[in-house]
Amino acid sequence: MAGLNTLGRAFLCFCFLITLPMFTQPVFAQDSQLTNLLQDLASDLTSKKRPVQLRAIDTIAKSDNQYRERWLTFLLQGELYVNKSDKSIVHAVKSGKGFAISNPDNGEALGEVKKRALSKVRINNAIRVKLKGILGTMRLTDPDPLNRLVALEDLTGKADSVVVDTIRGFIPDETDNRVKGAMQLLIGVHDLKQGSNEQQRAALEYAEGKLDIELINELRTLSINSEDENIRSRALTLVEIAENKKRWYARVETLFFGLSLGSVLVVAAIGLAITFGVMGVINMAHGELIMLGAYTTYFVQQLLPSAINYSLLIAIPAAFLVSGVVGIIIERGVIRHLYGRPLETLLATFGISLMLQQTVRTFVSSQNVAVINPVWMSGSLEINPALSLTLNRLIILAFCLVVFMVLLLVLNRSSFGLQMRAVAQNRQMARAMGIRSSRVDALTFGLGSGIAGIAGVALSQLGNVGPNLGQNYIIDSFMVVVFGGVGNLWGTLVAGMSLGIANKVVEPWAGAVMAKILILVFIIMFIQRKPKGLFPQLGRAAGD
Repeated sequence: MAGLNTLGRAFLCFCFLITLPMFTQPVFAQDSQLTNLLQDLASDLTSKKRPVQLRAIDTIAKSDNQYRERWLTFLLQGELYVNKSDKSIVHAVKSGKGFAISNPDNGEALGEVKKRALSKVRINNAIRVKLKGILGTMRLTDPDPLNRLVALEDLTGKADSVVVDTIRGFIPDETDNRVKGAMQLLIGVHDLKQGSNEQQRAALEYAEGKLDIELINELRTLSINSEDENIRSRALTLVEIAENKKRWYARVETLFFGLSLGSVLVVAAIGLAITFGVMGVINMAHGELIMLGAYTTYFVQQLLPSAINYSLLIAIPAAFLVSGVVGIIIERGVIRHLYGRPLETLLATFGISLMLQQTVRTFVSSQNVAVINPVWMSGSLEINPALSLTLNRLIILAFCLVVFMVLLLVLNRSSFGLQMRAVAQNRQMARAMGIRSSRVDALTFGLGSGIAGIAGVALSQLGNVGPNLGQNYIIDSFMVVVFGGVGNLWGTLVAGMSLGIANKVVEPWAGAVMAKILILVFIIMFIQRKPKGLFPQLGRAAGD
């Protein structure tokens, strides 16, 4: 009876083993089928004969397997290996002293093995170029235009004729103009380099007026190496046209850099123009007021880390208030006792500037701190391949003009502006008319200091913020004010922009330091001829 039971149990186990594949096979049939293509090509992919490898790669690329791009990417990155134990292809990455292996289809971990247990699927540079072309072509079917654009940029100058012919077929159906332009550029570069004479002539027509560096390089090569005299001559002409255009755009770029530097000088000097022109105070602490505005921007970002894109909009009024209040304290505490003694105001404010620097070093840090640029100020505006304008400088230029116009409206259209101009022109008469000159002086100094704080917000977007930030701009600010005409806002604008452009024009051939020296010498000579600057301003010392 016991023997019968044993026989029965054995029979049941045998039946279970027979029927088990009937239940398991449908679940894994798809994965097995997907894996077979790569595993079947294992011997071809590891072949030392490059044509055999290329045929295997073409077989994968032309298949409709959903994992084909994944496999080819691993192959390009050098992460496909043959597991010597069962001759299967696996995905492997270095992990400690060994390799972590996984299923190349779905990434399922298969454990860790020693290096000697694997054999790398090796490829040469020619195969790498082909793989990049194949992968780039696959990505051209991506629904996102930005991904298609990136794929085309990676392929330009590297795609072979098969890939280029495929891309030619994509052009009629492409709906995005940027992607279509990138396709035409890729084809043009390829045809100039490897195309037939007819294709080269068509590419020459396409290249006329274009400034893409890849096209210009191929045109330059074609103008030397082409056997066709007409093609060689046409290519040389197009190179000369492109170089002339690039020179003109280089001048435009120099003008933009000059204007952006000028806008920085204007926004840094415009507050000084008010305090120096209206009150006759030589404020050597003006640079430190700029520094306080920059640090205010930094602290706003620290307090609102999740709102970096909006931090500048909050920092502008905050910096104006911080620097403005500090300016009023300086005026009420020190400067109001020194009116009419400009040299003593110079010494006093110089001492205040050192105190402000040391305060920042003591309570914040002696090291520079970084202020993050918001997304909308990052990158550049590309006009064409030869000219791009950085967004942070473009926005600062616009910001400078906005600050200038707002300040102009305040001075010319408000009662406070009227009182300030009255005190500037004749303090005694203004007092006789009932204007409280001491209050006007405090608010004027606070206004100039607040604008210095706003300048610090702008300057924080151009570099790191540190205790010595203001020292880099105080001398330049005084030069702008003196050159433009003390107390004249239009003179400050014209002088700042002029000096910025002059500096950038002289800098390429004289160097940065010598350019500043030459500008300073020019201003000294100019002041000898016109002591009151470009736009003289009537003020309390006008009759002297």
